Amino acid sequence: MADDNKLGKKIVALREAHHLSQQDLADRCEADVETIAGLEAGELPPSLAPLIKITRALGVRLGTLMDDDEQHGPSYIDSTQMEEVTRLKSLETNSDAGDLSYFSLAAGRPSRHMDPFIITVKPSGETTHKLTGHEGEEWLYGLEGEIEIEYGKELYVLHPGESIYYDSIVPHQVRAHDGQTAKFLACVYTPI
Repeated sequence: MADDNKLGKKIVALREAHHLSQQDLADRCEADVETIAGLEAGELPPSLAPLIKITRALGVRLGTLMDDDEQHGPSYIDSTQMEEVTRLKSLETNSDAGDLSYFSLAAGRPSRHMDPFIITVKPSGETTHKLTGHEGEEWLYGLEGEIEIEYGKELYVLHPGESIYYDSIVPHQVRAHDGQTAKFLACVYTPI
């Protein structure tokens, strides 16, 4: 396991604290054991939907896996600190959605119920898309460029200044629209 693989180390620590094998966790997450092993070893880029399933199976918040440290009080990030929160850049979605880079806006805030991010999405060039669902809710607000949200059988295009709020249990995918890079603000709520 790579020294900078903090996410993988946290998954291992939480899994072992629950006395679970990789296969046990995979079964609870409805995932392949190879996926769990790859995430733990830092060999696979983490995807949001599987990470949410892992956190549900382990009884923790999504932020528990993604935070580097914990602090009490508010989590304040000014514009000069944005480079410091890019440590989550390796969090990517499925490859057919494009490359999504996540910048946590609440890193280090313990016991939160929401996970706010600024997300940059680059187009993938794929023409077919796999939709996934997970428990919780999501709110997205367009900042730059346009993104597509395929939600069930509907397709929405989000422009700068527009927002969408949806139940994330419905299979969905967020991706770049019309071959352009885009940036949006997202707040993800995942019940534990």
